[in-house]
Amino acid sequence: MDRLGTTVRPYEWGSPTALPELMGTVPDGTPQAELWMGAHPAAPSLVERGGRPRPLDQVIAADPGGELGEATARRFGPRLPFLLKLLAAESPLSLQVHPDAAQAAAGYARENAAGIPVDAPHRTYRDAHHKPEMLVALSPFEGLCGFRPARECARLLDALEVEGLAAYAEVLRSRPEEDALREVFSAFLTSPAPDLVAEVTRALARVARSGGAWRRDCAAYAEAARVHPGDPGLLAALMVRQVRLAPGEALFLGAGVPHAYLRGLGVEVMAGSDNVLRCGLTTKHVDAAELLRVVRFAAGPAGVVRPEVLAGGEELYPAPVGDFRLSRLRPGTARAAYRLDGSGPQVLVCTGGRARLAGPRGELWLAPGQSAYVPAGEEVAVTGSGTVFRATVGREEAHRTDIAHIGNR
Repeated sequence: MDRLGTTVRPYEWGSPTALPELMGTVPDGTPQAELWMGAHPAAPSLVERGGRPRPLDQVIAADPGGELGEATARRFGPRLPFLLKLLAAESPLSLQVHPDAAQAAAGYARENAAGIPVDAPHRTYRDAHHKPEMLVALSPFEGLCGFRPARECARLLDALEVEGLAAYAEVLRSRPEEDALREVFSAFLTSPAPDLVAEVTRALARVARSGGAWRRDCAAYAEAARVHPGDPGLLAALMVRQVRLAPGEALFLGAGVPHAYLRGLGVEVMAGSDNVLRCGLTTKHVDAAELLRVVRFAAGPAGVVRPEVLAGGEELYPAPVGDFRLSRLRPGTARAAYRLDGSGPQVLVCTGGRARLAGPRGELWLAPGQSAYVPAGEEVAVTGSGTVFRATVGREEAHRTDIAHIGNR
């Protein structure tokens, strides 16, 4: 069991205050977007081994069977298959989708064969892995996730009263749903007129001030337009439903589902991949042709997940993937201890109060924002007053499952 030395990622969309407030540190005026806890090679956490700090990815690579357990090492190779984060968004992130496992493997091989450097700005597939994600809200959290039903999209376009949207609204009303979503989304991605984007931006601001039924939705889109002026991805974003999470609720993001985080503080866990296909609201590369092969044109409820309380009191956020398993522990005064088995590697982060971790090699106390890595084979008891999120590896049968999203629970 090791306390993790972690890295804050200062992406421009990050909040300058949310993470410092959680961790009890002084804001420095810069955006603090994500605190990474894990072995991602771009910013691996540090653990103390041999009397000195060492990157966790190197520690795992040197002894994958010992650190991950033989079963996890066989399934995923010599790497930690998940990354845990604290995420603090103050302005909208890019609208994006992730590939499924087969698409990622094929795309990675294809771009390698074409000789595209892995770090090239126009590269789409950075590795051969899929990238499902789950975010649990620590504060009220807003995002976009999944397509609106086609006729609902049409009603929103009608409400904007922009002449250039009328033909798209008619397609959404008259065609079969999947065909309608595909045709309009494709048109918005590949042939948006700059004048139309500007007119829609003005209309969003007008409707947001109107007090009507679409006021709140249009206010969020108007903010995205303010942060990303003139971005054609704004039109595509109108087709993606808004979701608002209360603290403790989660959002699961599966393959092919368009999504974007807008605002809020949360705990995020994801498979260890960098494969992101951006639809818009970004200055980065947009590969529209590949994107349209990956997007799943299915409307449905956003993948909002509420925890299931297990027999031992652990609150599990179920996800249909094997790369990660995320749960919440709230020892409080009514529980003597949570006893966590050592069947696989674990990363634990405290988000409130103080938590005591006791294992065979000693104990650690975690304050908010502090985290620990527990290698396979070590059992840990969690006590104290703190709230702790636990990331570990999911079931092997779930590792073979790849679905777009799960519905409301």
